[in-house]
Amino acid sequence: MSDENINQNGGEEKTEIIGVRFKDGGKTYYFAANGSTAKTTDFAIVETARGVEFGKVACTNKFVSQSEIVPPLRPVIRIATQSDIKANEANKKKEEEAIKICQQKVTEHKLEMKLIEAEYTFDLSKLTFYFTADGRIDFRELVKDLASTFRTRIELRQIGIRDEAKFMGGLGICGRPFCCCSFLPDFCQVSIKMAKEQNLSLNSSKISGACGRLMCCLKFEHETYAREISLTPPVDSTVKTADGTGTVTEISPLSGMIKVNINDTIKSYHRDDVKVLSYPKSKKQASKDDDGEEIIEKK
Repeated sequence: MSDENINQNGGEEKTEIIGVRFKDGGKTYYFAANGSTAKTTDFAIVETARGVEFGKVACTNKFVSQSEIVPPLRPVIRIATQSDIKANEANKKKEEEAIKICQQKVTEHKLEMKLIEAEYTFDLSKLTFYFTADGRIDFRELVKDLASTFRTRIELRQIGIRDEAKFMGGLGICGRPFCCCSFLPDFCQVSIKMAKEQNLSLNSSKISGACGRLMCCLKFEHETYAREISLTPPVDSTVKTADGTGTVTEISPLSGMIKVNINDTIKSYHRDDVKVLSYPKSKKQASKDDDGEEIIEKK
């Protein structure tokens, strides 16, 4: 796979790429292999819009068609050497020191902002500080002060509360690491409607994550619930069972079980063992909140 572009059987031109991830649980970005051959245990030095960066190989060499590529496709500079890995570790220590110095500067300038993380590019040509704040912050003087202190390009980037949770990490109410910093590359739109369809308590403390927003897992579990609900007779449906005709009083979509009131006697059946005779009359249009318009901001 030494040639970057190949043409197989007269088909569409192919380009060899390598996928690189810069943070655990972060998005995978693709770069032109540029003659490099990578393993998933490797690290790579790549050229990005921010500058030269150090990342973990998430996807080894593969060929994709030109139509699948979103330009510009920047190159892999090289597979990281041991000296590169040591340099990256040294950069991490510099970032820890940088956040302390920046915090002192923020206090001196009396700015209402909370510093979250500092991040150097691999070649130390740029230093980015991430922070949260309730509103817009005029940090022009702070940037000048930091630039004179660190002697490099400075960027201050304001992030949202969900991004803060992704940076900080932690354990969710399920006892597992946050989805956003372990395997979920992008934040998804989440609504109250999803919690309702999963028959969850609408108590905000039970359906909100550590960030204070609705839990991301409501989204990626929603498709399964929606499918199972569509296969299950809704409450108040009239169904025919082996014991007679009755009305559905309770449903459990994931198990496929329903409870049916037959002559004031409640019995349980699997949905496949009953025949729906009629569905309940359509309810009045739900309010905006009920219809899931309360959507978490995609940040």
